[in-house]
Amino acid sequence: MSFRTHPAFFVIFVVILAPVGAAVVVGALLLFGVQPHLVFAPGRAVMSLLAVCGVHAPNSVGVVSTVAFWWLVFVAAGVVWERRPRRRG
Repeated sequence: MSFRTHPAFFVIFVVILAPVGAAVVVGALLLFGVQPHLVFAPGRAVMSLLAVCGVHAPNSVGVVSTVAFWWLVFVAAGVVWERRPRRRG
């Protein structure tokens, strides 16, 4: 019997679970005492890049880009998980 995952499961993971997981990771890091300038470092990098381009970005851009960074980490882990070799049994 051949076992194959349904592509809809991966879509649900990317659209629903990964963004929720990213927000939970950011909240958990802050809750467990990691300093905010370390948690929001990816967002600060995006904001400084925009500042170099002459655009003054509000802090919400830093928060959204930090959560987007963690979302990308979750999606990359999901892609690696889906592409792993399967055992034949």
